Amino acid sequence: MRDLVEIGMGRTARRSYDFDDIDIVPSRRTRSSKVVSTAWQIDAYRFDLPLVTHPTDAVVSPETAVSVGKLGGLGVLNAEGVWARHADADKALGRVVDAARRGADWAELGALLQELHSAPIQEGLLTEAIRTVRDSGVTVAARVSPQHAAELTPVLLSAGVEVLVVQGTIVSAEHVARDGDPLNLKEFISNLDVPVIAGGVSDYRTAMHLMRTGAAGVIVGHGHTPGVTSTDRVLGIGVPMATAVIDAAAARRDYLDETGGRYVHVLADGGITCSGDIAKAVACGADAVMLGAPLAATREAPGKGLYWTAAAAHPSLPRSRVAEGPSRDVDLETLLRGPSSDPEGVVNLFGALRRALAKTGYSDLKEFQKVGLAVRA
Repeated sequence: MRDLVEIGMGRTARRSYDFDDIDIVPSRRTRSSKVVSTAWQIDAYRFDLPLVTHPTDAVVSPETAVSVGKLGGLGVLNAEGVWARHADADKALGRVVDAARRGADWAELGALLQELHSAPIQEGLLTEAIRTVRDSGVTVAARVSPQHAAELTPVLLSAGVEVLVVQGTIVSAEHVARDGDPLNLKEFISNLDVPVIAGGVSDYRTAMHLMRTGAAGVIVGHGHTPGVTSTDRVLGIGVPMATAVIDAAAARRDYLDETGGRYVHVLADGGITCSGDIAKAVACGADAVMLGAPLAATREAPGKGLYWTAAAAHPSLPRSRVAEGPSRDVDLETLLRGPSSDPEGVVNLFGALRRALAKTGYSDLKEFQKVGLAVRA
């Protein structure tokens, strides 16, 4: 039974929970972390880490996408970002970094990102960026918004994209436009030979609708990072991530029964600041997590310690600030795989996930989704 709370006469709201509100409860034998697996597979593509990067220019360049891929994750390039619009993308991002270093406020930084994204997308630049990733031999993934999916996808496929991410703040099965035809995801996906990951969603019904479009994966959440994203302030929309992931996992289970065995992956995007949050996301039912802000601390990050999401460059209604990322001097491999001397769960993120599986007695991610959970009083 849903936990409903009366918030006024004749109006109730559902009580929901974030990752900070729950804890994992060990109840089985323990095992060595050397004999557990954090691998996951979507379609024909297998990854050693349940990691998909949040597609922001602050974190993902063609080079960092390659690095993430070689370390076992999936780097997702923003096909509508600066690498598709500026021949010298590093110089373009350098303008943002320089402005932030001299103390520019959020409004000035947002206006600068809007300016950089007002340049047209150049197919040649986009193709070159994608081919840099493809030529390295890692799995190639790129993100498009629902508004531009139809026009950009042929370019991406011809350049070698193997996993397509259709991502916006809120994504539904059909994006209705005022002018022109709407994007019907079911028709769109049925015409593609590559797996599509779509989102974000925050509830059972929308997750189920996206699964019925044929999506291989559903993104849960809006990439919320405290102090960076402002979707809740601008749109009044917030996602208590533990509840949202559990609801999407329930939709996955029901869809699995409905189709007689078609499994759709759930990706948690938002509310993850430490390794414990990654473990909780998987325990709630996620197959993988999307990370953005934690990666901004690495030496390889194109944002040089700054972080923002793609929504920061919206031409009329930005929903992300440009903010300083975590203050750490660490390389990408150490952040993801360790070793760590930090006791706060912010380095060796997936080594900690392996240890969480081992301490609760589970051997892989699918088993770990059955672990017990407790709500904090």
